[in-house]
Amino acid sequence: MGLLHPVTDFGVGERSLAPISDYGPDYWYAGRCPDTQQWRRLPRTREVEAIARGLMQQLDADPQFQQAGKMYGVLLVQTPGGESAVLKAFSGGGHGQPEVAGWVPPIPGRAQVALLERQTLRQLEQMKQAIIALQQIPERATFAAQSQAFADRLSALAARHRQNKGERDRRRQTDTDILSGEVLESALAALTHQSQHDGGERRRLKRQRDEVLEPLRAAIATADAQIRTLKQQRQDLSRQLQAQMHAAYSLTNFAGETTALQTLWPTGLPTGTGDCAAPKLLHYAATHQLQPLALAEFWWGPASGDKHPGHFYGACAERCQPIMGFLLSGLSLPVSSAPRADEPLDVLFEDEVLMVVDKPSGLLSVPGRTQNLQDSVVSRLRCQRPNTPELAAAHRLDKGTSGILVIAKTAAVQRRLNQQFAQRQVHKTYEAILSRPLKRPRGVIDLPLWRDPRDRPKTSVHPAHGKASVTEFQVLETGDRPRLRFIPHTGRTHQLRVHAAHPQGLDAPILGDTLYGAQAQTGRLHLHAHRIQFTHPMTHALVKVTCRVPF
Repeated sequence: MGLLHPVTDFGVGERSLAPISDYGPDYWYAGRCPDTQQWRRLPRTREVEAIARGLMQQLDADPQFQQAGKMYGVLLVQTPGGESAVLKAFSGGGHGQPEVAGWVPPIPGRAQVALLERQTLRQLEQMKQAIIALQQIPERATFAAQSQAFADRLSALAARHRQNKGERDRRRQTDTDILSGEVLESALAALTHQSQHDGGERRRLKRQRDEVLEPLRAAIATADAQIRTLKQQRQDLSRQLQAQMHAAYSLTNFAGETTALQTLWPTGLPTGTGDCAAPKLLHYAATHQLQPLALAEFWWGPASGDKHPGHFYGACAERCQPIMGFLLSGLSLPVSSAPRADEPLDVLFEDEVLMVVDKPSGLLSVPGRTQNLQDSVVSRLRCQRPNTPELAAAHRLDKGTSGILVIAKTAAVQRRLNQQFAQRQVHKTYEAILSRPLKRPRGVIDLPLWRDPRDRPKTSVHPAHGKASVTEFQVLETGDRPRLRFIPHTGRTHQLRVHAAHPQGLDAPILGDTLYGAQAQTGRLHLHAHRIQFTHPMTHALVKVTCRVPF
């Protein structure tokens, strides 16, 4: 059968596709077809998961598949003759080979850019090493050590000068009481001279500090400028490679349409789009008149980030989801519901390049990975404004959180806004109602947060693995359910919710936050993004937006 494998090769006997209703929406691969704008979906069934587990056993017995972790996929298909068969694929390259026998090959076009890709990746690695070297120049450690040393000396000097001043003040008072005339003037002049001597000593130490630190500071500034240049060059080079790869890659769907990957999303797709297992499998099936029945993808090899061997995952939102609709076009598959475009959103601010909307509680900021998670602020806006296809969220709010959400109308504006959020240049204020009284009227919570991949979707406090997370709070209304103002100084996932609920934080979960311990079922999470302030990415004017609190 060539690349087609009998179902029995994977330890699965008689076909027994589980009813779709038994599995629920998380087991669908879905996408919106560009021709009909309808969402189509392909299931992941118990049988295809059994086939995937049989493949896992085969991988476990082959050493070449143990070295690097990657995504694998199996597609259960029906041949033109009515037989059931299986296609298998893996993401990325083929373990050092362009193709591996028995596996679906890369989509057309990869071979055309393989040499360019290797050369570019080599250049990118060289730039990365140069950046690391600049980040580790000895002047940085010397500057830190010398800065601390001078700070310590200045602190000690300031303490001695304070002591001297206290003694002078006492002597000045005593001399004024017991002396007079020229003797008093001489005594006071001596005290003034001592004060001037202390001031001169402080100025001399600061000049010495500046003479030592300024060359180091200049060297660090030069290195930082070189790092910024290299990072921009790496970004430009990566985008150039991405554009060339996407222009070379071509996909075919089940309607017989073939198009370059670049044309499916002209504003740009992440590097690696088209190299995942699912696009390879669907493209191969479409070009060989095979009817897909069910699809499953899993991670195999060493764990990486939130990916663990033997676990099943849906189509990735960044690389696969944008092209899934095109790949599924032409198939006789169940049609799923589109985002609810008939429900408008309250626009708080808008100009030519961005908009700020009031996100309702219970609505996602961006579409999720599965069919039942497609309704979101971004998907509604894209449906309502078809002439603005590049609409994208500059940040995200939790599904239960309501309030201010900033939307970019172009990819360039989104990048600039993302940069402001990443560099903590955006000032946000939230209001919340807590489920228990508080003892402190105001304060700062500093608890490092970590997302344990084994405990999703929760975020937890972890001193070793956690990232720095700081929240300022102020009580606005006291009582059994106090109202608070939160000002996050970092932007970690679930930061306000965890800082409110954790015993070392406020020890009072946000009202309605049952994920983090709130007991009362109130119908919503009482957390609202109330105010935002940022620099306009084009005009550089200060933008301030406030949104009414609905509770």
